[in-house]
Amino acid sequence: MGLLGWVIMGLALWHFTIWLPDRFWGGIVGALIGAIIGSVIIGLIIFLIASGSFGIPGEKATNVGVVLYSVPGALLGMAVVYVLGMRREASPAASDQA
Repeated sequence: MGLLGWVIMGLALWHFTIWLPDRFWGGIVGALIGAIIGSVIIGLIIFLIASGSFGIPGEKATNVGVVLYSVPGALLGMAVVYVLGMRREASPAASDQA
């Protein structure tokens, strides 16, 4: 259940990317993938630190706090994809292909 919560939180935060310029690497789909992967990885890391056991929290271990573990990961994942897209857009090779 924790994994489902992390993925849904990443998806929910991804919806706010419509307010940003589309400079994500891979476009809006790249932002979606970055948000989901980031939220799951950082959610696992924070859960490992908080509980001391590596794993995905089950139904009884999942609460609002556990789901909120994924917020920094989703934001970080989208930021990484955005920076990669901006670097790719600014590279001279990208302007030669256009």
